[in-house]
Order: sequence, then structure tokens, then C-alpha cells
Amino acid sequence: MQERQVGALRMKRIGRRISILMGVTLSLCLSLVANLFLADEFKIGSFFISFGITLVISLIIGLIVPMKKVNDGVDRAFNLKPGSLPAHLMETLVSDLIYTPIITVIMSTVAYFMATSNGAQIPYVPMLLKSLLVCFLVGYVLIFIFAPLFMRLVVGKRAAGKPQA
Repeated sequence: MQERQVGALRMKRIGRRISILMGVTLSLCLSLVANLFLADEFKIGSFFISFGITLVISLIIGLIVPMKKVNDGVDRAFNLKPGSLPAHLMETLVSDLIYTPIITVIMSTVAYFMATSNGAQIPYVPMLLKSLLVCFLVGYVLIFIFAPLFMRLVVGKRAAGKPQA
């Protein structure tokens, strides 16, 4: 019984570390994309504000949503073999649907209020839809590439018997 609890705690720690790594990566990249490509001009202050907000949001999502259980459920629901390319594609889609819309809506709303408070007249819905499309595509690619890399990084340390930081 005790061994089972220790295993569950290790899995939670692994999941938390991966969530933190993914949260930082998604926040950094989506904030860069939003400020470099979706804004009229890059402003370092806007970047730091959007990065800070999205980082907090992604960390909260990552700590609340048990992605291992979600991914296992996705694999079962679609009869996918865990670790296969089709499973990874579907798991990436589900993760992207969980993280990106929440991050993008909040990031776009903050950007909208910052811009309109400085006198800009921007239609909110077109700005939001464009941001959702771009960030959803970027988020999918990021999750597809980095989730397995971070999994190997975190689990690989443990498998090699190296001390955890």
C-alpha cells in the first residue's frame, strides 16, 4: 500500500514539473507571438505584462488539470495506443484546447483594454478571433514538440538516478 502512495506522489511531482515547464514555454512563446506579430508594435512593457498574466494562468491550469489522467482518458476514448503518433496528435489537440483559449482570451482582453485606454479604437471581436487562430496554431505546435521533450527531461532524470533539483 505504501509503495503505491509513493508511486502516486512521484507521478504527481513529475506531472507538476512538466506542467511548470510547459506553462513557462507556452506563456513565453504565446506572449512573444502576440506582441511581435499581432500587435501594431512591440513594447517590452506589454510583453512582460502579457507574459506575467499568461504564466500565472498556465501554471494554475497546469496544477489544477491532471493532464496524465486527461491524456489517458483521450487515449481510451479514441482507442489509441499510448505513445503512438495518433495518440500524441490527439493529446496535443486536447491540451491545446484546454490551455490556449483561456490564455488567449485573457491576454487579448488585457491587450484590448490597454490599447483602448491609450486612445486606440480597435474592434474587440476581430482582434480576439485573429489572436485565437494564431495562438491556437502556435500552441498546438509548441505542445506537440515540447511535451515529449519535457517528459523525457523530467522522467529521464529520475530513470538515470540523478538527484532532483
